[in-house]
Amino acid sequence: MLSQLPIPAQRIETVLRKQTNWKRLWFYQKTVVLYQMTYVFTRRFLPTYGDRTVDQMVQAARSGKQNIVEGSADGVTSMELELKLLNVARSSIQELQEDYEDYLVKRQVEIWDESHPRFEAMLIFCREHNRLKDYQPYFERWTDEEAANTALTLCHMVDKMLMSYQKRKEEEFLAEGGIRERMTAARLNRRATQQQEIDRLQAHLQTLAAENERLRDLLAAHGIPH
Repeated sequence: MLSQLPIPAQRIETVLRKQTNWKRLWFYQKTVVLYQMTYVFTRRFLPTYGDRTVDQMVQAARSGKQNIVEGSADGVTSMELELKLLNVARSSIQELQEDYEDYLVKRQVEIWDESHPRFEAMLIFCREHNRLKDYQPYFERWTDEEAANTALTLCHMVDKMLMSYQKRKEEEFLAEGGIRERMTAARLNRRATQQQEIDRLQAHLQTLAAENERLRDLLAAHGIPH
């Protein structure tokens, strides 16, 4: 019976990609910290009115975070758009980094480097902690020097992580192509699968026809009418 024919294994080509869980990405978690930290920092250390830097810093921090979210969501259908949005996120973080550096330089506050006695401890803390809850207790306690240098360190880390993540995505894009290539591959796979099914059924019909002819010959040889 046709229903008993073995069904060949099929390779399934999917058009939509699996969405990245951005909340698990370390650089996204650090951008959440940066956004909340920047909001508190500008409220505590910058003028409430008349300084455009407040809005610029908060918006840059928010843009870094939100474009990672939007890029991850849009990557389901378009890796090209995902790469563009990740680049926007990275540019926003670099802009935020520049604002923190300008704040420190303008007020002649020290920018911590490897020679600073607290640099190593700050670096380890930022490297090992990604969650907002780890930083929030310090938002109202840190001086502007402590907060700005911590933010600078996070900006450097996010930028480096985003750059590595983008490179992996670019390699994936070169290997798999964009949405058009995936749609074409899916269509070709569907057509190939349909043709395989047609060929399988035709071969089975030929087998049935041959078996039917054999039975006719057998009946005829025994003088049995058919």
